Amino acid sequence: MGTTERDLLATAEAVAAEAATLAETTRATAIRDVGTKSTRTDVVTAADRAAEDLIRTRLADLRPGDAFLGEESGATAGDGVTWVVDPIDGTVNYLYGYPWYAVSVAAQVGGTSVAGVVVEPATGRRWTAVKGEGAWLDGHPLRVNEPDSLAQSLLATGFPYSAPRRAAHGAVVARLLDQVRDIRRGGSAALDLCAVAAGWLDAYCERGTNPWDWAAGALIAAEAGAQVTLPGEDPELGPDTVLAAAPTIATDLRQALITAGIATYP
Repeated sequence: MGTTERDLLATAEAVAAEAATLAETTRATAIRDVGTKSTRTDVVTAADRAAEDLIRTRLADLRPGDAFLGEESGATAGDGVTWVVDPIDGTVNYLYGYPWYAVSVAAQVGGTSVAGVVVEPATGRRWTAVKGEGAWLDGHPLRVNEPDSLAQSLLATGFPYSAPRRAAHGAVVARLLDQVRDIRRGGSAALDLCAVAAGWLDAYCERGTNPWDWAAGALIAAEAGAQVTLPGEDPELGPDTVLAAAPTIATDLRQALITAGIATYP
């Protein structure tokens, strides 16, 4: 297998598409086998595990020696490239049949995503990006919106599984409501980031996500022109905040989030 970033994207697309087909075709039975992780609301289905096993196996065949980081099975060591995988981002949506869920696969080098794909099993839509080369939806180039002001912006967010953190974040969101056009909560960080890239949203912000949630989506948003802040990059936003925003509102939104208390809860 080749080792250019385009080659890595081709590999990511192939394994993500296969996993998406598995998730969609087995959903009826997979949602009968449901467990929980960090809280009772943090669910995992048989399809999450099966899709990740499939991706891990395919990558081991195609890219032996690479490292792997998956939501369900953890990390394995390797050299050079690390594959960061969320087999189903938006598992609660998947469980309920709400079609906003996705398979996310990113190739990282030195901790930075260089190629990524997010595939929607319910629609077949495929979001892709290569670092420095742009982002695409089904082959069509993406570009973020240019809203005139924060007041004319559509913001998306997500909520932690922990009840106290969920309530704290809800209070932050409430303080933002009169400063933006409206707020959405889709339930998939990967797809919310892709929606920013497509201009379906003007910005997305969430605390408490993990690398597999944003590794591909954040690259797609950035390559479409969004200003992206990842966990640990801006202490004033808190230690675990992801923020992707159209450049025309990025500074104002950052300040509004800080003022609303985004970094004040543990």
